[in-house]
Amino acid sequence: MKLLVIGSGGREHALAWRLARSPAVQKIFVAPGNAGTAAERLLENLPLTDPDELADFAERERLHLTVVGPEAPLAAGIVNLFRSRGLRIFGPTSEAAQLESSKDFAKRFMVRHNIPTARYATFSDRSAAHAHVDRHGAPIVVKADGLAAGKGVVVAMSLGEAHAAVDRMLPESGRPAMATAARVVIEEFLEGEEASFICMVDGRNVLPLASSQDHKRIGDGDQGPNTGGMGAYSPAPVVTPEVHARVMREIIVPTVRGMAADGIPYTGFLYAGLMIARDGSVKTVEFNCRLGDPEAQPIMMRLKSDLPNLLDHAVSGRLDLVEASWDRRVALGVVLAAANYPETPRTGDPISGLPRGAEDFHIFHAGTSERDGQMVTSGGRVLCVTTLSDNIRQAQKRAYDLILGIHFEGMQYRRDIGHRAAGR
Repeated sequence: MKLLVIGSGGREHALAWRLARSPAVQKIFVAPGNAGTAAERLLENLPLTDPDELADFAERERLHLTVVGPEAPLAAGIVNLFRSRGLRIFGPTSEAAQLESSKDFAKRFMVRHNIPTARYATFSDRSAAHAHVDRHGAPIVVKADGLAAGKGVVVAMSLGEAHAAVDRMLPESGRPAMATAARVVIEEFLEGEEASFICMVDGRNVLPLASSQDHKRIGDGDQGPNTGGMGAYSPAPVVTPEVHARVMREIIVPTVRGMAADGIPYTGFLYAGLMIARDGSVKTVEFNCRLGDPEAQPIMMRLKSDLPNLLDHAVSGRLDLVEASWDRRVALGVVLAAANYPETPRTGDPISGLPRGAEDFHIFHAGTSERDGQMVTSGGRVLCVTTLSDNIRQAQKRAYDLILGIHFEGMQYRRDIGHRAAGR
């Protein structure tokens, strides 16, 4: 079979890499892909991003299935387009993808269906937002309502930070907003430990994937501004069997049922960002309508099941007939980011020292491209060094040993990925 993966990041590299390990796969096209996907066996980059051109290609090549990686094409309705042409595709429609593309939609949905989440208010008026911040104080969370590439969230520990975030997300008249909608959602600050809970959904049935934990902040010790993610590991010890059952019962199943009841059944990867309190209670921080990045990299490293088979069951509405099996080992991924990330990442820096993948590690590419035969940086998050080991400390050591041999000018990375699990 021939498959198509849409996207160019580390998540898409990990998806395509795992799909290519199925004996049923003949070729995987990655659109547009990156320098890492270009070098993989059975993978071929496809220099297309236009939805109509992608649908034409899928039809012409008689592709078995398309998987959508990033959020922007989902929000723009690529699943709607493919389905209207009778093409098999895994992902939510643009209507269902509002769970991610609009924070306000997601919060209203959660309140309507009694899904636990932080108290909130939505504002399009700048002065009203500032007044709300002054009334409630800090710490407080300010979120851009639309898509903001994983960087539209500010956890403000002071009033000054909160007001600055409001000013940036709700600019003065005539100035561009940072997100697709000039609104902000302001939430209460939640105490606890964050984790990522990702599932496959077929509109009715749910197949949970392995638990994981992301590291959003740029600096060690969870300091500095939020990013799209600086590293992740799987499994996440904070997601105990009891917490897992609670998340399924209180968040995931009500979400899938609620979307169906609202007339917008959900299919695709569903990502619930969790805040887990000390007493084991759980609240939903956010929804994403895709695999997380960088969570996808360690999750795909640990997946032992045939991924095309799981996707076939999902697209056919038969996820209740299949289970996923996982490598018992720990997978950990460390993101290597470009100079000046996350603000204005520098691109074009040559990359050297990349090792070839092995059974217990793989280097997943995100912001890379080829220029005159040389691999160079082309985005903020450049690589994700992902390892498999018997425990978290061994996975950390393996990853950081590999990183010592990799170089590009201005390379930055966290040196404490997995610190919460290692400290347990």
